[in-house]
Amino acid sequence: MSAPEQTRDAMTSMERLLLESEDIAGFLEEFIEHLAQRLSTGDEPVWCGVSLRRQRRSTTVVTSGPHALEIDALQYASPDGPCLTAMREQTVIRVGDVREDGRWPQFHSAADQQGVRSVLAVPFALRGEAQAALNIYSSSPHDFDPRKIEVIQLEVDRASSGLLLAIRLADGRDAEEDLRASMQSRTTIDLATGIIMAQNRCTQQEALEILTAASNHRNEKLRDVALALVVSLNGGPPTHGFVR
Repeated sequence: MSAPEQTRDAMTSMERLLLESEDIAGFLEEFIEHLAQRLSTGDEPVWCGVSLRRQRRSTTVVTSGPHALEIDALQYASPDGPCLTAMREQTVIRVGDVREDGRWPQFHSAADQQGVRSVLAVPFALRGEAQAALNIYSSSPHDFDPRKIEVIQLEVDRASSGLLLAIRLADGRDAEEDLRASMQSRTTIDLATGIIMAQNRCTQQEALEILTAASNHRNEKLRDVALALVVSLNGGPPTHGFVR
């Protein structure tokens, strides 16, 4: 099979993974499994994880096992590390031996205690505020030769467009949920205001002031006070007109 055919088949595979996955984590779990099969050629352990930075927070989205998650957590707890640098600077970071590399001493010391000797961090090519990187930890020093790095980088590049689309889909779902919650909250407050207007024969502004005063007095959110009032008369929470 020619190189262009291999690339086309790989891209088709990544698109299939995305279409069959319900969210970012699902897509990346398939990606990690796919990559782990490519890297599982020796007897020495290799641990993989994908870090994602959204809304100014870094988190591990998926790993090949709990040990990778633990090592990622050690990196987040350190002042800096290879993965964080790879995401921030959009460059491949290779640590040949954590016992010899002096760039991130706190993380390297902690990683060494967890059996890690070499590290490779490869950023995904994303746009906007989201950043992501593949972290690979090996128990062997100098484990990542140029050929292996080239293969891994190619896999990450192929997955980047899929990950970007998955993030955009997730952002769209988040925005929809925010809109849904906002509309439901507005509906609840409007209904409670109407109830107070009927009970007290007052204006809408006066009813809203009464509701706000109750919220401040009880030290509860305005929506929660409104919901309690509506439920007490309606026998259940209100519905709203936002249809999925």
